Amino acid sequence: QVQLVESGGGLVQTGGSLRLSCAASGRTFSSYAMGWFRQAPGKEREFVAAIHWIGGSTYYTDSVKGRFTISRDNAKNTLYLQMNSLKPEDTAVYYCAAARIYTITTAYDYWGQGTQVTVSS
Repeated sequence: QVQLVESGGGLVQTGGSLRLSCAASGRTFSSYAMGWFRQAPGKEREFVAAIHWIGGSTYYTDSVKGRFTISRDNAKNTLYLQMNSLKPEDTAVYYCAAARIYTITTAYDYWGQGTQVTVSS
């Protein structure tokens, strides 16, 4: 089992920045990929970004490319999402996820509880 705990969400104005963190514990050596997803009210959960734990390859959905950066600290077992130039449409609950295979948008096995990000216009 892998436990994931997100932090860093909050309220920010349009154009502002936030950094989300996801602390992983448990059988973290079994995680090959980690990702960020988000779910806005009344919408389906969507993929935001992913990183492969070994090698560090990164992937982003088109709407956040150039604004968001996913990174990880292997020593701390922590995943980050730096979000810049935030827009009201980025408002959502953001979830951290871990997978036991090299994946990008699907087949994640473990999920955090989510952290709210609200961008005011």
